[in-house]
Amino acid sequence: MECDGARRLGSGWGPVVRRPVAWIVAVVLFVEAVGIAGLNWLLGNVVDSQDMSLAGLDPDVMSMSSKIGGLVFGAYFALCGLVALLVGVRDRAPAGLGRVLLISAAVVHGLLGAFTWGLVGWTAFVFMMVVLALIVLLLMTYDGQAAPEEPADAAPDGGKDDGGAPLTPPPAPTTP
Repeated sequence: MECDGARRLGSGWGPVVRRPVAWIVAVVLFVEAVGIAGLNWLLGNVVDSQDMSLAGLDPDVMSMSSKIGGLVFGAYFALCGLVALLVGVRDRAPAGLGRVLLISAAVVHGLLGAFTWGLVGWTAFVFMMVVLALIVLLLMTYDGQAAPEEPADAAPDGGKDDGGAPLTPPPAPTTP
């Protein structure tokens, strides 16, 4: 059974692609959360073992802030991955805070892609753009999903479609 939104868009790929994309996005975001937290933890350890100062900052403060920042950023990606996982399990569009989290994750990946092009290289840029595309695909495949419709026999006029005109009472009879 094809959803009304996919019929409107002229494609039946939405219902086929939605759940696998949600699962893939969830796995990628969970792996990325662990990777970001681990990378920042490693960088914090490197700063701690170097005993170097940057513009007079305490190395212990820099090390600890790198570790805390990595854990916070990793938790953010894990939360976004949890939203994508719930979308895949429930097969419903993300709503409210979940949708905002996924949109913000897309924006973050766009910005990280721009930074990685210059700092890391084109392979990291391609990875960031693939993750960005997956998140946008997840959001877009659920956009065309129509709200559940009422059964035809539940309509007060016997199921006839009047084109969405408001219900108005018949004109009152007039007496001469």
